[in-house]
Amino acid sequence: MSEALVEARNVHRAYRLGEVAVPALRGVDFRLHRGEFAVVAGPSGSGKSTLLNLLGALDSPDEGSVIFEGRELAKASIAERTLLRRRRLGFVFQAFHLVPVLTAFENVEYPLVIDGVGRPERRERTEAALAAVGLAHRTGHRPDQLSGGERQRVALARALVHDPVLVLADEPTANLDSVTGGAVVELLARMNAERGIAFLLATHDPAIMARAPRVVRLADGKIVADSVRPRG
Repeated sequence: MSEALVEARNVHRAYRLGEVAVPALRGVDFRLHRGEFAVVAGPSGSGKSTLLNLLGALDSPDEGSVIFEGRELAKASIAERTLLRRRRLGFVFQAFHLVPVLTAFENVEYPLVIDGVGRPERRERTEAALAAVGLAHRTGHRPDQLSGGERQRVALARALVHDPVLVLADEPTANLDSVTGGAVVELLARMNAERGIAFLLATHDPAIMARAPRVVRLADGKIVADSVRPRG
């Protein structure tokens, strides 16, 4: 298989609770390739979110290394890691993290504003992202005027607006009912198939695991299974 898009090599990460170090990851080795759709599964506290944070350059390991597109993140400057997150990665969280006073359009547009993209291009890309998730008719609505599923689709549009190579989604259906959650997962799978964007979802939802071509299972900070099945 081709070179990994992102890779963790013998990664360890622990957090301190007072005087005690609580291990979150213990010697994890993981590779995700371009265009893959994979799930990291496991119960709460198994290390799923920690792994996503490390792969997304939001955190750094205590030991081991994370390599993104052939470059070790520890050797990148803070500014370089910021640009990586802004231009190559997309993030979707269970709590949506939308700005309540901004409309759907403004929430999706915001990363482009930060990145200095000109107004005409911002409008074109924002409208296209919202249309891709089926929300072209809701652009002027604030988050409190949207359903949970619509808010998560706005969050996905925001993650996609700058054409990332990888989207990391942490429990993206946790706050949704099963029908709405299933629709969101189908949308993620469609974006993966149509655009070739790699997706890595952290979840303990069996319905998502049943849909995923690849399921990596974590327990107590270690990978205990990594299964791949053919698509279709």
